[in-house]
Order: sequence, then structure tokens, then C-alpha cells
Amino acid sequence: MLLFLLSVVVGLVLLVWSAGRFVDGSAAAARHFRMPPLLIGMVIVGFGTSAPEMSVSAISASQGNPDIALGNVFGSNITNIALILGLTALLSPIAVHSRVLRKELPVLTIMTAIAAFLMYDGMFSRQDATFLLLLFALLMGWTVWEGIMKSGDEFAVEMENELEQHPMPLGKALLLVAAGLLLLLVSSRMLVWGAVGIAGALGVSDIVIGLTVVAVGTSLPELASSLAAVRKGEHDIALGNVIGSNLFNILAVAGVAGAIYPAVIDPAVFLRDIMIMLLLTVSLFVVGYGFRGEGTGRINRIEGMILLGSYAAYTIYLVSTNFG
Repeated sequence: MLLFLLSVVVGLVLLVWSAGRFVDGSAAAARHFRMPPLLIGMVIVGFGTSAPEMSVSAISASQGNPDIALGNVFGSNITNIALILGLTALLSPIAVHSRVLRKELPVLTIMTAIAAFLMYDGMFSRQDATFLLLLFALLMGWTVWEGIMKSGDEFAVEMENELEQHPMPLGKALLLVAAGLLLLLVSSRMLVWGAVGIAGALGVSDIVIGLTVVAVGTSLPELASSLAAVRKGEHDIALGNVIGSNLFNILAVAGVAGAIYPAVIDPAVFLRDIMIMLLLTVSLFVVGYGFRGEGTGRINRIEGMILLGSYAAYTIYLVSTNFG
């Protein structure tokens, strides 16, 4: 048991460090190749922070543990919205000025609802996974178009300022990308091995470990990025990290995991975890889109406290019903 715990702790530390280096290097390299700042923010940073989820879920599925892979997806999306945005909004209310992000909020809601519908029958097949990957490809095409055409968006301005503050030589950027990818794979294997061992030792299901330990661990890059952004007043970057990560998780990460190893969805998992993920996503759309006539969306401190309270209640229920 001690060896499993050590593997999880070391794996998580390496995972978070390597993900940060991978995103920093990728963003700097993209900057050298003159990629538009909005595209860097939406694709490289937003989706790049989900590199831990992708590597962990792909390795879990390839080793015949689809429950850890999908539990990681559901748990990470719940953590990103309820814990990360809740904590971020509590520290500093998040004002959503970006028109592009306000367009992505309903897209995230629709994609999450589609994924939930595909899993409603209790089976996540390769056909379901392929459909999600197709949607992801279409979304990427739309994202690239938005990144090229909407250069004056507030999110693009914030991203431009952030990139200018952290210049990096191209050689160093490429080295960080390569090192980050290698360590992501190594640390993911350590984390999955330890997580499976802990689940067996405690007598709990793989999906519960995926929803808790693995999900929180792989969401740490989003937490660090969002807290750093909001401290600088870059609210759109803070929200963009979560939206991009959740879109990547529900379409690409779940899609790759399901394509590698189809999974059976327990009815309890659908009613508890998938529906909570969908409900939180709808709630984020309602508060972040800006229906209050202010011209911008806003997640205030009260809503941040509600999100944090929701995460605490969910986690307590999950732990008390599975670890007790």
C-alpha cells in the first residue's frame, strides 16, 4: 500500500510539473511560428492543460482500466468547474468579457449533453467514442477559424500580454515540449499503477479512484493556471483554461479512451457523476454567459461559494458511500 501511495504522489508531482513545462514550451514555440494569440490561448493553453488527463486516460484504457479513464474525465470536469472556478471566483470575481468564450459556453454545454446522451444506455462503445472524436475535429476547425478571424477579442489581448511577459528562445521551447511529453508518459504510468493498486487495497471501484485522486491530480495544472491568471486580472484566461480543458476532456480524452477500450457505464455512475457534471456545466453557462443585462458574464463570490459548496458536498458523499 505504501508503495502504491508513493507512486501516486511522485506521479502527480511529475505530472503537474511536466504539464506546465509542456504548455509553456508549446505556447512559446507557437509564438515563434506566429500563431495568433487567441489561437494559442484557446488551443495550446486551453487544451494543453488537459495533457495530464489525456495521457492518464489513454494509458488507463490501454491497460484495460476504462473506469479510471472515464472517471478521470467526469471527475476532472466536475473539479474544474466546482473547485477551480469556485475557488478562483471566491478570491476574485470573474468577469467574462470575451465574445469568443461566451460562444464557447453553450458549445461546452451542448457537447457535454451529447456525451451524456451517448452514455445513457449504459454502454460507451467505439462508435460513440468515434462520434465524439469527430465532433472534436469539427470543434478544432471552428476554434482555428475563431483564432484567426477574431484577433481583437479581449481573450486575445490578455493572451498577447501574457506571452510578452514570458519570452523564450525557440530551442528552449522545443526542448521543454519534448521533455514535458516524455515525463507526462512516465508520470502517467506511475499514477495509473498506483491508483489501481490503491483501489484494490481499499476495495473500492476504479472509477471512484478516477473521480477523486486521479481527477484532482490531473486538474492541478488548470488550478495553477486559473489562479495565476486571476491574480493578474486576466479573468478571460482563467475561464478559458477551464472551458478549453473541459471541451478537450469530454470529446478528445473520453473519445480516445473509448476508442481504445469500450466501457460499461454503471447506472449509479450516470445518475451521480455524469448528471452532476452536466448540471455544473449548465450552471456555468447560465452564470458565465451574461443573461443579467450587464453585457458581460460574471461569476461573483456568492456563486463561487455555491460552486465550492457543491464540490465539497459531492466529494463528501462520494467518499462516505465508497470508502466507509
